[in-house]
Amino acid sequence: MSRGKSSVPGKTAAERKLLFDQLQQIAQGLGETFAPFCEVVLHDLTDPRNAIIAIHNNLSGRKVGQGATELGLARIADPDYPQVIANYANSFADGRQAKSTSIGIKGADGAYVAALCLNVDLTLFQGLQSAIGQFVSVDAQNSPRESLNPVGADAIRAHIDRFAARRATTPRALTTEDRRTLLRELRDAGCMQVRRSSDIIAAHLGVSRATVYADAR
Repeated sequence: MSRGKSSVPGKTAAERKLLFDQLQQIAQGLGETFAPFCEVVLHDLTDPRNAIIAIHNNLSGRKVGQGATELGLARIADPDYPQVIANYANSFADGRQAKSTSIGIKGADGAYVAALCLNVDLTLFQGLQSAIGQFVSVDAQNSPRESLNPVGADAIRAHIDRFAARRATTPRALTTEDRRTLLRELRDAGCMQVRRSSDIIAAHLGVSRATVYADAR
């Protein structure tokens, strides 16, 4: 929604209308993208008493036609005020915490004519953060000593690595004959009695379980 104001410093009425029409499209697009967590507000800084000209996803309870914020007034008073202020702490009137970003828009003469502001309601995200934190927490102090890795799996892998090192190669580069020798060693060491030993050996050698069975004959 555009205003009927006829002049902006350094701009004709037509140029002003084009600028604010485009800013309206940007505000609407951002609002639709980040709904329902982010309020997007477009301010006309050439009319500080009636600065708000659009609100998308209204989270603050403000209305079109309300005046400029302290940040808007600061930009009006000082063209050198920072153009982008991102991710600063803010709050809504009811106390909800927010994260805000304010982008100042300058005219051809360098004076601020508009501001596009994004206010993210952090309430839901803080709740999710708390829930996730609780979900991923573990009681390390009172936990029993247990591993989901099969008992003896590390010993099997270490034996395979040592065998390959003696042959100046890697487990996955062992020849068929080398694998057969390795499997005899593993059997003699009692490693084949470990639960799922064939799966562990196959994964470490990069072969199928069927290959392990065939080489073990």
